[in-house]
Amino acid sequence: MPKHIFVTGGVVSSLGKGLTSGAVGTLLESRGLRVSIQKMDPYINVDPGTMSPFQHGEVYVTTDGAETDLDLGHYERFTNARISRESNYTTGRIYLNVIQKERRGEYLGKTVQVVPHITNEIKDAIRRAASSDVDIAITEIGGTVGDIESLPFLEAIRQMGWELGRDNVCYLHLTLIPFLRASGEMKTKPTQHSVGKLREIGIQPDFLLCRTEQHIGEEERSKIGLFCNVPPSHVIEEKDVDTSIYELPIVLAEQGLDELVVQHLKVQSGKRDISSWEKIVAILKDPQRTVEIAVVGKYLEVHDSYKSMWESLTHGGIANSAKVRLRKVNAQEVEKSGPEKLLAGAHGLLVPGGFGERGVEGKIAAIRYAREKQLPFFGLCLGMQCATIEYARTICGIKQANSAEFAPGGPDSVICLMDSQKHVVDKGGTMRLGSYPCHVSKGSRAWQAYGAEVVHERHRHRFEFNNSYKDSLEKAGFRISGTSPDGKLVEIIELEDHPWFVATQFHPEYQSKPTAAHPLFRAFVKAALDHAEKSK
Repeated sequence: MPKHIFVTGGVVSSLGKGLTSGAVGTLLESRGLRVSIQKMDPYINVDPGTMSPFQHGEVYVTTDGAETDLDLGHYERFTNARISRESNYTTGRIYLNVIQKERRGEYLGKTVQVVPHITNEIKDAIRRAASSDVDIAITEIGGTVGDIESLPFLEAIRQMGWELGRDNVCYLHLTLIPFLRASGEMKTKPTQHSVGKLREIGIQPDFLLCRTEQHIGEEERSKIGLFCNVPPSHVIEEKDVDTSIYELPIVLAEQGLDELVVQHLKVQSGKRDISSWEKIVAILKDPQRTVEIAVVGKYLEVHDSYKSMWESLTHGGIANSAKVRLRKVNAQEVEKSGPEKLLAGAHGLLVPGGFGERGVEGKIAAIRYAREKQLPFFGLCLGMQCATIEYARTICGIKQANSAEFAPGGPDSVICLMDSQKHVVDKGGTMRLGSYPCHVSKGSRAWQAYGAEVVHERHRHRFEFNNSYKDSLEKAGFRISGTSPDGKLVEIIELEDHPWFVATQFHPEYQSKPTAAHPLFRAFVKAALDHAEKSK
């Protein structure tokens, strides 16, 4: 039977429970233990697929096609855990399951209530993620202790502690220790109140992970332990890291968190080995070179909107022993001011995905600039579609080339709605989602990067390359270097007379790790570094 670690958060939101869960998973895996990781989200949406990136950040897509919370990206980047649709449940999904059971008569006429029916459904979801081949199952509870929305989840994990026995369950509570600059003091009272709320529910945390800007002294540590009923050695400092989030496993290892956790859970494990993470941090702290990548996007105001992409660029830098410096360029600003001023001096251009017409012409103008200036270019999803539109307009002379998404009924939709999407009414969970195979043409840039003729990549789109224009574009030098196995869906496009111009319909950023950069991000950063050298 797997042991369970439950991660909760208090005082304020956005403390980094997802990163902490991933880092704990890293340390446990480094000891030879097998882990699973899961997140429970308290919002009523069935999944985040219909939510605005400005409000929620990116939607992360799993191999099996679930649209999930962005923290699942952290889980995959930090661990080898199998992440699937069972790894993310929302209040909406839990209630939907219960209501469907009630409609089928599965409750045999009983009154359906939060306790036990909702809490039982939550516990069932936790058990489904904790398969028999896992040693430790980590479950993150979204939201902040004290929120009304989180109460059913907290009650469910309280019950599991009672049912499974305290040797089989560990509660980690992430909290905030604010530093008041005016008085020069650290304040532990918010943490005391947060833990007090947990204890009112019936949960006594075993470990406190304290987010802080300042070092926590022994006096503060003892005070926190005394008032929160936790041994001072179980009060773990999680000070803001200097260089990268990938320092976090090292920070926690230095305080022996993993050793304390396995002792608490009475788990047999090997000796910790995080040498690969130490090498990553060493490269980030002392890179051999620096390269600047311009990203022309439309959700740049919220960094988490492109979270996996930013991390994948960092991974590409790590693979090349380089630091990637980001230049965020708003696509609408490119429409107003032109690309020359905004992109001058950049060593590479990346145009990411997105939805809707806003900023599209700015993306197209930036791509034309990269093509004409021989600037390394990488397009993702909408970025590939914009590259297709630009080439059709400028090189093939199809002046009204556009996407059916932006100009429905237009004369030249070089990007069209997929046949499978034409009768779709519901917007949630109905896009082309999840992992699909892609055949890569030998000798292409993509083939050189992958070193393979068949790859599997994750998708999230409704529109596709219109094959009616395939011959016209290919005759003009447009190379289709990756397709679905039946050849009908264009997956990768390239330009042969360009140093590095590659764009994909899929989202390679979902499969990149700091320990194993995605091949296309590694190759793109390498091309940008080569461009930087030639520009000197």
